[in-house]
Amino acid sequence: MQQPIPSIREFLTPDEDAIRRYIIESERPAVLRGVVGAWPMVAVSRRSPAAAVEYLRRFDNGSPVDAIMTPPEVEGRVFYDDHMNGFNFVRNRLSITAIAEQVLRYAAFARPPAVAAQSALVRDCLPGFCAENRLAVMDDTVLPRIWLGNAITTPTHLDEWNNIGCVVSGRRRFTLFPPEQIANLYIGPLDFAPTGAPMSLVPLREPDFTRFPKFREALAAAVSAELGPGDAIFIPPLWWHHVESLEPFNVLINYWWRGAVGAATATDSAFDSLIHAMLNLRPLPPATREAWRAIFDHYVFGAQAGVTEHIPEHRHGILGKVSAADAVRLRAYLAERLQTWK
Repeated sequence: MQQPIPSIREFLTPDEDAIRRYIIESERPAVLRGVVGAWPMVAVSRRSPAAAVEYLRRFDNGSPVDAIMTPPEVEGRVFYDDHMNGFNFVRNRLSITAIAEQVLRYAAFARPPAVAAQSALVRDCLPGFCAENRLAVMDDTVLPRIWLGNAITTPTHLDEWNNIGCVVSGRRRFTLFPPEQIANLYIGPLDFAPTGAPMSLVPLREPDFTRFPKFREALAAAVSAELGPGDAIFIPPLWWHHVESLEPFNVLINYWWRGAVGAATATDSAFDSLIHAMLNLRPLPPATREAWRAIFDHYVFGAQAGVTEHIPEHRHGILGKVSAADAVRLRAYLAERLQTWK
């Protein structure tokens, strides 16, 4: 029998300064109770799912967004097919209102398919929504995304960026694992994943400890929380998270960013570096890999003391502060290098 998972630390209606100083800068997960409770969308959602759909319809410009549907027998768990040759859902492109109306219809089914719009840019499909429903701590350059569906489960996965997810309709349960638990989570393929992000192959609710024995250690390090309308959660970069939508109708708005609090998400991806390193470094002999480990520790992961002091400042190059122009030049250099391997 599984032991209860401890709760994520909570803050009651934190203000903008508290979110910045005590939550985001701590780099630890946190639940922000009631932080978006004053949003009009939250107030409408508390009346009924139908009222929430009508509210969204006001802003819907008809632009299609990515949607998925799973068959009833998988009970909403987004995953691979039985032989890992594909995934257990079909994709479609529909407007937000069309997906929401489909979710409303399925609420009458005893065992419905799971339907969801995932990670649609609010700016593109619901222009005007953000003017009425704004998270003050976020810079306007951070573009929110909408996640809408019925009872659907996204298995344990990770994102590269800071994440604040705001529940505006329904309920969601989040279970988080620290980054260092990666070895105990039995992560699936890095380059073939149902949602794009690498995910755990272990079902959280009924884990097979014979097949996945180290998952017990992961559970011992996990924290969890259930959120309702008006609540939000802060998930630091690279924290593994399992997300369950619990009601027949659920809506979440999330914000991803990296770097300074509220700054727009950069286009660079450290995951690209991981794939490149696996291609170039993992096949090398052990001694050579250890030599590269020392180089990476010196230039990337270690303290910067001793890296540039002996070099004239005008020749620091990539070892110093990289300007936007430098970044463009270096990306072009990398692209040219990669093209030579075609």
